[in-house]
Amino acid sequence: MPAPAPFAEAAPAPKSSPLSPCGRGAGGEGARWRRLSISRSRLALGLVVLVLAASGCDFPGEQSAQIRPVPADQVTSFDELYATNCAGCHGADGTLGPAPPLNDPLFLRIVPDAVVHDVIRDGRPGTLMPAFVEQKAGTLTEAQVRVLADGLKKHWKPAPPSADEKHVPAYLLPTKGKGDSSTATIARGAKVYDRACAGCHGANGKGGDAAGAIADPAFLALLSDQALRRIVITGRPDLDMPDYAQTDGRADDFQPLTSAEIDDLVVYLRNLEKNPPATARLDRGSKSDSPAAVADRTDKTP
Repeated sequence: MPAPAPFAEAAPAPKSSPLSPCGRGAGGEGARWRRLSISRSRLALGLVVLVLAASGCDFPGEQSAQIRPVPADQVTSFDELYATNCAGCHGADGTLGPAPPLNDPLFLRIVPDAVVHDVIRDGRPGTLMPAFVEQKAGTLTEAQVRVLADGLKKHWKPAPPSADEKHVPAYLLPTKGKGDSSTATIARGAKVYDRACAGCHGANGKGGDAAGAIADPAFLALLSDQALRRIVITGRPDLDMPDYAQTDGRADDFQPLTSAEIDDLVVYLRNLEKNPPATARLDRGSKSDSPAAVADRTDKTP
């Protein structure tokens, strides 16, 4: 009988699968695998960061600075400020709004820069033009007012000086004799109206075939004397209204209006607000019903 073996031979350990990370751990392969996985994860994260940075995006959940809203008091773009504050009255492109156009080259040539700034800042009291600066219950800072004021003549170019520059009426109302509403001034203004305006707006400002009535107290109450003067000088090119020198709707021998004639015309128009003519349309061909004759008959104040 053979002698029993003193020790039983141990069974060989199972070989680990080359695909098993756990098996690798027995020989150090598992640690190397984990380090490799971590390195790959870090590399992937770094690539994501680089892609986000290159595309101008921020991390998920964070809003990009490029699309982040700018606080209203920090907007400095002329286009944005104009669209928000001015386009509603003066038109999207400075034209065809209820208020006079701002892209008119003649207007931009004659209006002083300081006046543009002051009107935007302080408005025109008694009219629909509000003050825009914060100190007067507006919505703009002093810097934003300056952006708009400076930007008008940069955005829309003024007309170049002409040969008759010295004959172009001054933009501002005269300070001397301001408020003169004597009978003589009204009568002179009526004659100017008859020559320069009646062809379109009709006798006594009651409306004609080419343009509507201007002898409307509600309409005239919306305009300051300065606004009336500006419209007489520049016309409304967006509505085919001629300026102080053009002959459209006027006699062929029409001569440009002088600054003094425009002064008188503004006084006459303001008088129409206080003393509007009858609403019935009069015969435009009747000499007795001309604006000058009506003013002479109806206003006899000393």
